[in-house]
Amino acid sequence: MEDTEEIQQFFRTVIQDTFAKEGLSELLEDMENEIKDKKRYLECDFDSYGKDRYFLIALDKKHNQVIGTIEYGPASDLINCCTDGELKEWNEIGTVFVHPTYQGMGIGTLLLNVMILTLQNREIKEFCLDSGYINAQKIWKKKLGEPHYLLKDYWGDGSDHMIWKKRTNDMSIIFSR
Repeated sequence: MEDTEEIQQFFRTVIQDTFAKEGLSELLEDMENEIKDKKRYLECDFDSYGKDRYFLIALDKKHNQVIGTIEYGPASDLINCCTDGELKEWNEIGTVFVHPTYQGMGIGTLLLNVMILTLQNREIKEFCLDSGYINAQKIWKKKLGEPHYLLKDYWGDGSDHMIWKKRTNDMSIIFSR
């Protein structure tokens, strides 16, 4: 909890970088809403002691810096809406962020592997994951295969939204970056 401010700043840094790389920097309101949502998710983790939302945080101990996050919690309203409620009882893996300086080093893969093990240990049998970011979708397709839901042009011309659903017992540890 003492790192809350740093984690919130981390969210801002990664989300601003993501929006810039996706060519969406002008969507200031959307960016602020996403930052606000992530802050709310973090508060939910703290308030419920990890019961309603559960975060894992990656730290660079040498530089005493937050470099990655991942969380799980109830499937989002967006997922529920886009799947006609099919996944409303599922947990969603989200807030998979890696600091721009540390991207491409396997930190996101490590966080995903640890989260899958966490879900298995908690006897959570399935999860979903969604993405509207083109660059992230490439990574998720490589790691999870083709999405179960492809919402063509959901965010505008050429900007699809993708949703994956997976069973934790079907997941093996992912070793590739």
